[in-house]
Amino acid sequence: MRDETSVRVSVGEESSGATLAFASHLDVVPPGDGWTRDPFVPVIESGLLYGRGSGDAKASVSAMLYALADLAARGGPKQGRALAIFSYGEETRFATMPEAVQRAGRLDAALVGEPTNLQLSIAQRGLMMVDLVAHGTQRHAGYGGDGAPNAITELAKDLVRLDDVVAERVHPVLGPTIVTPTMLEGGVSRNVMPPVAKAILDVRSTPAWTHDELEAALRERLTCEVVVTSKRLVPCETPANSRLLAAAREVAPTATTYGSPTCSDWCFLRHLDAIKVGPGTSRRSHTPDESVDIAEVTAARAFYANVAERYLS
Repeated sequence: MRDETSVRVSVGEESSGATLAFASHLDVVPPGDGWTRDPFVPVIESGLLYGRGSGDAKASVSAMLYALADLAARGGPKQGRALAIFSYGEETRFATMPEAVQRAGRLDAALVGEPTNLQLSIAQRGLMMVDLVAHGTQRHAGYGGDGAPNAITELAKDLVRLDDVVAERVHPVLGPTIVTPTMLEGGVSRNVMPPVAKAILDVRSTPAWTHDELEAALRERLTCEVVVTSKRLVPCETPANSRLLAAAREVAPTATTYGSPTCSDWCFLRHLDAIKVGPGTSRRSHTPDESVDIAEVTAARAFYANVAERYLS
């Protein structure tokens, strides 16, 4: 089935047991600069497939589709269904996964297809975007020494506090929440004290805080105005008693578990028993000459099918 939220493909019957989702996304980021190949003409060299989105996340999508075909060829799951949900807009603010999940029926668990080199991500950072806004007095810079507040100076005082501002809660897998200023804005002219200065903060959260708690802590501990512009990308973690993780470990006993620093559609599936796992290297995502190891995609095909077979037995 294809609609405005996703492409969905299923094997098995929802009424006969649990549903395991294979969740990934079809969209890619723009190519950017620095490519030595056409980013949209796939090329295989020395076992690597080059192209924009090859690893993030077309490798997962391809492996999941073939895994469903393999599962169907074996007669389907013993009980329940495996359902692929391939969404749009994951790389933008217009992700369609939330609506796709609503239309998918009952879901019990999810394998989230992202490049992890087939290691098992059991936790994922969330993302809050915050504007930190300082206010001052606009006047001639020649009168800057008379005690009137300078918005840039006020902003700077808060920026130097950010490293430890919400560091006391340490998640066992992801560590502390990370607050990083990424953009600055301020100034009217070179000889005018600015009335306003702003920093954009990228807040990579963990399940140790809710986003509402983080917002409250930032407001309490910083002097400048805190304006939260986005907090829907919540952190995720695999349940401690995860049946899905147990099945994945049976299939891939040498795979390691770790915490992922990057966001994905997992945040829209966080109510499920879920892990993030797929072929490809995350550090190649969004880079010039993005590539994926073909052998790893083949291994992912078998991994997904075998995990589904065990989970749905």
